[in-house]
Amino acid sequence: MVHLTSVLAEHARSLDVSLMAPTVKETALRCVLDLLGSAIAGIATTATSATRAASAETLGAGAASIWMSGCTASPLSALLVNSSAACALDLDDGNRSARGHPGACVIPTVLTLAATHSQVSCDDMLAAIVAGYDVGVRVAAAQNPEGIASRQTGRWASFAAAAAAGRLLRADAAHLAQALAIAGVLAPNQRANGSSGYSRMTGNLVKEGIAWSAALGVQALYLAKNGYTGPMDILDYGRFYEARRICRGLGRRWEILDTYFKPYACCRYIHPALDAFFQLQEQNRFRSLDIERVDVQTFRWALKLGNVSDPQNIVELQYSLPYCLAVAAVEGREGLLPISTSLLDRPDLARFARNVHLAEESIAEKAFPRKTLARVIVTTREGQRLISPRVGPVGDPARPMSWIAIEEKFRLVTRHSISPAKQAALIQSVRGLGDGNREDLLRELGTA
Repeated sequence: MVHLTSVLAEHARSLDVSLMAPTVKETALRCVLDLLGSAIAGIATTATSATRAASAETLGAGAASIWMSGCTASPLSALLVNSSAACALDLDDGNRSARGHPGACVIPTVLTLAATHSQVSCDDMLAAIVAGYDVGVRVAAAQNPEGIASRQTGRWASFAAAAAAGRLLRADAAHLAQALAIAGVLAPNQRANGSSGYSRMTGNLVKEGIAWSAALGVQALYLAKNGYTGPMDILDYGRFYEARRICRGLGRRWEILDTYFKPYACCRYIHPALDAFFQLQEQNRFRSLDIERVDVQTFRWALKLGNVSDPQNIVELQYSLPYCLAVAAVEGREGLLPISTSLLDRPDLARFARNVHLAEESIAEKAFPRKTLARVIVTTREGQRLISPRVGPVGDPARPMSWIAIEEKFRLVTRHSISPAKQAALIQSVRGLGDGNREDLLRELGTA
């Protein structure tokens, strides 16, 4: 019997971006630029600072770059820090079928390892990114909720990291298949945390466990190369994974093309309501002081978020639809690009959030998870009732963000962190990666 781990290993190893449609490479480059903006914005957060301090104590020194710091550490230490920064503010990309975030795992894995492997080419790096997205999303989308209760990214991102690292370093098929098996077993189960977890204390820094899953995927590859083994049949049981979804269009359809990008630093489930609100505001020119009440009609999973009206930290803020809507109304779009602690302990925002009312809407619920839809109704103090259409979020493949839009987002989210000159250099270096120049990007990431 040929196990699905072996099928995916052979698939990942064979990827060659020069043989793919140009849109695949262009999408991969947009993913890189978008992810770097998210990571730079997230460097100063508590999660990233704590991860850096703890990994320095436990994982030791090395030559891998901790992005934008001018410092180096062991590969696993640097990867933990870089990936933690990438997902700290919920600005990183996602995939609707996976219901999670491949970029914050895959791209730090590839760029962190590439900095210490000079033989790796630009095409190897881009192929590894495509491989990581393709394997990770397929495994995530194939999860059977009857057997795998958690829907958090860390549950499956280790497969993505192992595949990306295996393609980047040209691991042989047997080792990569074993790495996928090891990574799948040891990945954080995430049963407690997040909207699908049993814990109600969701305002914590563990979030989806993405950084830990990335480090595990890389370590799984090195374990396999040194003789460690896992259950190769991990993906072969229908109670847990649907084989047809894993194999559908394998080698012909690329999951990275279904990536969505996020114009606001909060959970994607909140975005359609924000876009519906902004659409109403642009059409009717009301101010936050004009609003008496906001009703949001959306899908059930959005209602399962923390949704507190007075968040105590930025993680609780990221998972509160009422509070994010309050920020949008009072501070505008740029208030969410990115979010910061200055938005906490704001009586005006908390007061607005308490007047945001959430309800499940049948059409939005039936469309989920293929689509995430919301409709917003604004009631003004003068008694007007303004109703938006039912909309999906900007940044989805159906409402894509172009390179120019991603570049604009990059400049906005990093404006408080790096200079305009550094912004321009990083944008140009990502373009250079597509033209065969890896050194400029790795150098810019490696310098403070």
